[in-house]
Amino acid sequence: MTTTTVTTDTGTTDTGTTHTGTTHTTTHTPTQSTAHTTAPDRGRRLQVRDESGWFTVCGLDRLTPGRGVAALLRDGSQAAVFLDRAGRTYVVGNRDPFTGAYVLSRGLLGSAAGVPFVASPLLKQRFDLRTGRCLDDDGVSVPVFPSRTA
Repeated sequence: MTTTTVTTDTGTTDTGTTHTGTTHTTTHTPTQSTAHTTAPDRGRRLQVRDESGWFTVCGLDRLTPGRGVAALLRDGSQAAVFLDRAGRTYVVGNRDPFTGAYVLSRGLLGSAAGVPFVASPLLKQRFDLRTGRCLDDDGVSVPVFPSRTA
């Protein structure tokens, strides 16, 4: 169980009421999702290859099928890491080239004509998870990083 206490000197509630010396305590009991801990995935790691070789990004059990996470790569750049519902992993650059925001890890996964894609949560452009090519503008793409599980 984790308990977090936050104390503020002055603040405003969502109704606009000013309050002074307020203490908020939140108690959280962690639960474990069975989607994260299927027996074959326990202990397996997602690895990404860059110019220096393969390196571990995270444990496969840390990924939720159908959702993305952001990862910091060795060179300081950001990647969006995805595990699809079939168990395939994809790693693309996290920066949305249309807005410059690092948000692709929060995008929606889907497929169009058999092409797996992530749709940017901002302007909804779709990027092929295998090639990085934008499905809505052929002149735009995001980097793709080879990945494997070990």
